[in-house]
Amino acid sequence: MNPGMLSAALAFLAWGLFPLYFKLFQGIAAQEILAHRMVWSLLFLAVVLLWRRQWAWLIAAAGKPRLLAGFAASALLLAANWGIYIWSVNHDRVVDASLGYFINPLVNVVLGFFVLGERMRPVQWTAVALAAAGVGWLTWQAGHPPWISLALGLTFGIYSLLRKTASLGALEGLSLETILLFPFAVVYLAWLAQHGQNGFAAATPLTQALLALSGPITAIPLLLFAAAARQLSLSLLGLMQYMVPTMQLLLGVWLYHEPFGIGRLAGFALIWGGLALYSADGMLRAWRRPQAAG
Repeated sequence: MNPGMLSAALAFLAWGLFPLYFKLFQGIAAQEILAHRMVWSLLFLAVVLLWRRQWAWLIAAAGKPRLLAGFAASALLLAANWGIYIWSVNHDRVVDASLGYFINPLVNVVLGFFVLGERMRPVQWTAVALAAAGVGWLTWQAGHPPWISLALGLTFGIYSLLRKTASLGALEGLSLETILLFPFAVVYLAWLAQHGQNGFAAATPLTQALLALSGPITAIPLLLFAAAARQLSLSLLGLMQYMVPTMQLLLGVWLYHEPFGIGRLAGFALIWGGLALYSADGMLRAWRRPQAAG
């Protein structure tokens, strides 16, 4: 396995196993877990930046209001995505969370069309239509839209769009986002402590240590993914990325015994069909490109 594929596989493996980690904090509210994730992520990233002596970008960024505004928006979307995901895991909605990341690639295609003016090929329209039919079927089955899945897919899709057009790299961008979120997280944790609702203080030492590990557990997969993105084609990276929701779906169904009947399977099958069509089209175009160049 080449270094890029190894980095990608390790990142996706970590993300796929996230439900196992967040299930350990069922006695702590999702908002508090989110706040700790912000705080410990920044502390870990600060150590990485100190070790790499990589601070010049922060001074330059501080003098660019438009850049700060853009990253403030992406930070809010990231916090929303993290918070919804943690809540869904700790409320036995892992299958719904996995669906959000299955539909995310197709959300990206639609956002590219409406926001960036990118052209959509007929195959892509068909893939999006299949996914929309799947979401519609799940809505009809449940009597309401799959809000968790849609919220996760949309927040991460818009977040990815903002980061795609941003000028900072993965490490610098995530560091700036956590810097902007840090004051709100600290104020919220202080408020919890003042009102006697601090779950961290009442937790066991092991739980406290695991919460502190949310910093490296958050940052390391992102850095591995950034390294992989520089070494692998987007088509291969996109295909490997399906490891994450697949692992989460299997954990939700087989380990946590969440309901997944025939009706729900039919909705997922439509979305998987759209993804298969989209992926096959991307792989075919990637294969034809060097043929044409030759």
